Amino acid sequence: MTDTPSPPQATTVSDHVAIVTGANQGIGAATARALAVRGVAVLCAYLRLRDPEEAEQGERYAEARAADGEAVAEEIRRAGGRAAAFEADLTDPASAAALFDAAEERLGPVDILVNNASGWVQDTFTPDAVDALGRPMRPVSAETWSRQFAVDAMSPALLIGELARRSRARGARWGRVIGLTSGSDMGFPSEVSYGAAKAAQNNYTMSAAFELGDLGITANVVLPPVTDTGWVTDEVREFVASSATHFHVAAPEEVAEVIAFLASDEASLITGNVITLR
Repeated sequence: MTDTPSPPQATTVSDHVAIVTGANQGIGAATARALAVRGVAVLCAYLRLRDPEEAEQGERYAEARAADGEAVAEEIRRAGGRAAAFEADLTDPASAAALFDAAEERLGPVDILVNNASGWVQDTFTPDAVDALGRPMRPVSAETWSRQFAVDAMSPALLIGELARRSRARGARWGRVIGLTSGSDMGFPSEVSYGAAKAAQNNYTMSAAFELGDLGITANVVLPPVTDTGWVTDEVREFVASSATHFHVAAPEEVAEVIAFLASDEASLITGNVITLR
């Protein structure tokens, strides 16, 4: 009779403090939970959003985006972990320092940064009103550009800079930066500003991998597959099933496990990578 194999043990990341942006729903919330299970204290950064166009992506998606991050933090605390929630508008340059100040006051010095939040907006150079999946698009404008780049490029850059400055100031020799990206280097049709902003974040993170290595900080980017954070419809699932480049629709928890691994001691040799999940 053979013994039933034991389930794999979670990689350890205990005695650390993380900031996870966009942690009120989707991949961000799943990441906050995954890190907390491993002993990380988590500041769940969030911004409640209610955009009429998001309602067109599905009510479940719109409700998730409008959720309060305190619910995720409370769930973690009920399970015995340490967590706090902090609402911040990442389009405000002052939010980076405010997030670190809040985390240090409530949880301790931050050494894990997960840049997950997005100012997602669909814009295009074409006159098309909807994309191939029937989702509404708008023309590229100063408004769509600024909203997208402020959250997906400027904020990650300022947060990485804040982590670097504070790590140096206290003589830290361990840290993790993990970004979330989408699209490709060849462009992102129908989501052109989104793809461009994510490309900028990729570059900032790769630069951090080179420049912050002497502080023991690794920096990587995760490119998830299509992930069901509330916006995936039957049409999207059919598209994925028929695609030559997409393999399946992931759950947020699957992506969060990869992020948690990158934040672990076991991932100390992994830096300067864009890790594509299928």
